[in-house]
Amino acid sequence: MGEGINGDAGDLAAAPYDQWLPFSPAGGSPRPSARYKHAAEVVREKLYVVGGSRNGRYLSDIQVFDFRTLKWSALSAARDSSQLNIENNTTDPSFPALAGHSLVNWKKYIVVVAGNTRTSTSNKVSVCLINVETNSWSSVDTYGKVPISRGGQSVSLVGSRLIMFGGEDNKRRLLNDLHILDLETMMWEEVKTGKGGPAPRYDHSAAVYADQYLLIFGGSSHSTCFSDIYLLDLQTMEWSQPDTQGAHINPRSGHAGTMIDENWYIVGGGDNASGSTDTIMMNASKFVWSVVTSVPARDPLACEGLTLCSTIVDGEKFLVAFGGYNGQYNNEIFVMKLKPRNLVQPRLLQSPAAAAAAASVTAAYAVITDEKTRDIVATDDLDVKRVQPSGSSKQITTELDALNGEKGKLESRLAEVRDENSKLKDRLDMVKLSHGELTKELKSVQHQLAAEGSRCQKLESQIAAAHKRLESTDSLENELEVLRQQISQVEQTMTTAQRQKSGGVWKWVAGSAEISDDE
Repeated sequence: MGEGINGDAGDLAAAPYDQWLPFSPAGGSPRPSARYKHAAEVVREKLYVVGGSRNGRYLSDIQVFDFRTLKWSALSAARDSSQLNIENNTTDPSFPALAGHSLVNWKKYIVVVAGNTRTSTSNKVSVCLINVETNSWSSVDTYGKVPISRGGQSVSLVGSRLIMFGGEDNKRRLLNDLHILDLETMMWEEVKTGKGGPAPRYDHSAAVYADQYLLIFGGSSHSTCFSDIYLLDLQTMEWSQPDTQGAHINPRSGHAGTMIDENWYIVGGGDNASGSTDTIMMNASKFVWSVVTSVPARDPLACEGLTLCSTIVDGEKFLVAFGGYNGQYNNEIFVMKLKPRNLVQPRLLQSPAAAAAAASVTAAYAVITDEKTRDIVATDDLDVKRVQPSGSSKQITTELDALNGEKGKLESRLAEVRDENSKLKDRLDMVKLSHGELTKELKSVQHQLAAEGSRCQKLESQIAAAHKRLESTDSLENELEVLRQQISQVEQTMTTAQRQKSGGVWKWVAGSAEISDDE
């Protein structure tokens, strides 16, 4: 990671591409307290940070970082006066303390949805509005089938509809339900989708692409972190699990993500053992993963419960990360200037009719007319042809009709060729990606084969040494058997000699008797 930026817009503009840098506020303005499981959103060049958790305590503050002044300030949001009843003291004027909630920017409001709280007695999802024009807030009554309260869910905005997926309820039950809130009517609807959706999870990330597809990535159960990605078609409400290509992505939970154009950036998270050090990007039109950059293992960005937003400063696009926990709580802003990336033709939205239409509009031509000469000018395969007036307007008209007919055929053929070229280019891109993955796999297999070959050589050497030791053992056993036989023969010889020399006990007895008789 670089040296950082010290509250200077010029330094921000001069920042290198695709590299995280810590950003110190201008004039030494105080930072908000460190936290995680907060929520954040950039609205009108200001980063709003709402709530969060620290040392088991939920926070209720609203902190604002202004990218114009490059300073932090605390927002003292007053509750809407229509919701106050001071005489009966029935309404708390302070903003509720929350953690694990979600934010979206809608019109002049920051919509705060769900989250864990210690003060609410309701078992239903709460919705609050923060008015960024009046710096006031209000609690909103919602209707319909209001979901049960939860934390760690994902909330995405499509038009004036909020799409909420998953999370963990107050009883630690994991959820994979889908609910939609119409912000115009504040009416909840539970959506029944087709089979094949994500398993119950929380602390995942979600994004909407082309206002038609909801993407769900990663998250956690109580024992496992995920690296899978699911796609929900918001028109058919059918789930699918697309095949992805590119970089290998490790499981993670507690990460943060944001969609910019067709690129989904994701930072942070962890797998219950360590923090994720890579900042990854998925091209949502091609389902291709890539690693943008990486940070050291103990870096503040290799954490859980952080937030990720995007903003534009002097025409440059920036990612903005804040907060998180990786053994200690963080309250530092990190920024990364994004390298401009070329937009590609969306694979999700391609159709033969759309491709043909796109190809047909690329055939450019112009008809230039003067008093004496008509020049038919066409691009690519069309030749420049000149028709001199012959004095007969009918003849000229006939020739023009013929040329127009020929031109139409050529344009149609040109459209077909361009359409075919586009398909071939897509296939070539897929082949290149596949070739790259196969090359990596081949190198990996080659390394494994080399390692196994070395291991085989070592085993052969050990086997040869063992054979030698066995041969030596057989020889020693043969020599030992010969010695045993020789020893046995010697013992037999000695025993025989002793018996012959002593005559045995009966000879000794007989000798004694003879001596007695003589006496």
